[in-house]
Amino acid sequence: MQITKKQYAKMVKQVSPPSKKARDFVAAFFVGGLICTFGQFLSNMYIKTAMTLDESKMAVSVTLILITAVLTGIGIFDKIAKFAGAGTLVPITGFANAMTSAAIEFKSEGWVLGLGAKIFTVAGPVIVYGTIASVVYGVIYWICQMI
Repeated sequence: MQITKKQYAKMVKQVSPPSKKARDFVAAFFVGGLICTFGQFLSNMYIKTAMTLDESKMAVSVTLILITAVLTGIGIFDKIAKFAGAGTLVPITGFANAMTSAAIEFKSEGWVLGLGAKIFTVAGPVIVYGTIASVVYGVIYWICQMI
């Protein structure tokens, strides 16, 4: 029995739950805002402990990565992400979750071939494209300075 693309799309639409877009937008907005507000709170606390602004920024990043990795490891971050959707994709927490999830998924394959290799499944492209983008930006900036 052959099913056309149109028939298949109709079948998928019938069994797929409808999206609650308004609720999803609100949840993503508030959870993303809470993550950013928590980051600002951490920054203020670090500055009060005699850190400079640059040191505080680094400490906030490390703290958010650590908290996200721990929450991912114990299964809580996935529940938050299921509720908040894109709200958890605030760049540093989303990236930390993606790397930790990959590490957890492949740890059974061993330290080198599992954890060591698969953790860069997500990080590799980000690092490569980030490096290329910074080089391109640097060249454009250099050319603009010459003009």
